[in-house]
Amino acid sequence: MKRIAIIGSTGSGKSTLANRLAAKMSARWIDLDELHWAPGWVEIDDDSFRALTAKATEDDRWVCAGNYSPVRDIVWTRADTIVWLDYGFVRTATQLVKRTIRRSSTGEPCCNGNRETWSRQLGHDSILLWLLKSYWRNRRNFPSALAQYKAGRNIIVFRSPRDTENWFQQL
Repeated sequence: MKRIAIIGSTGSGKSTLANRLAAKMSARWIDLDELHWAPGWVEIDDDSFRALTAKATEDDRWVCAGNYSPVRDIVWTRADTIVWLDYGFVRTATQLVKRTIRRSSTGEPCCNGNRETWSRQLGHDSILLWLLKSYWRNRRNFPSALAQYKAGRNIIVFRSPRDTENWFQQL
């Protein structure tokens, strides 16, 4: 494993796992949120996002966290391993709510210095609403998407954080 893509619904722990895994492997950590969101929560246009992602995944060793379909072909084609954090809805939602409360309360920055705020969480750009919109779609669409990229790749699906942690500790 030299190039690993970590996928899963919002709040599943993609970035946390990718960061830990990259440190363990002495590999580059690529956070697709960092490439997709400019300061001020401005979305990067798809062409620029694809160019940034292509450049970031040129290295021989990396761990990438994110699900963005405009760059899926780049990331998944270059990955030798794809890890799907396919946790249950309640687990994922609980993790997301805790993270959102922490970030909104402390002002902890996320991608490119952007901050989650209480007003953002109550508006149409809420990460919590995004989970409701995307969770079931991801569970429905990921299996067929992964099937298209399985040749030459190791596909690993974890259904619980415990399984993920056991795998991580055995690496």
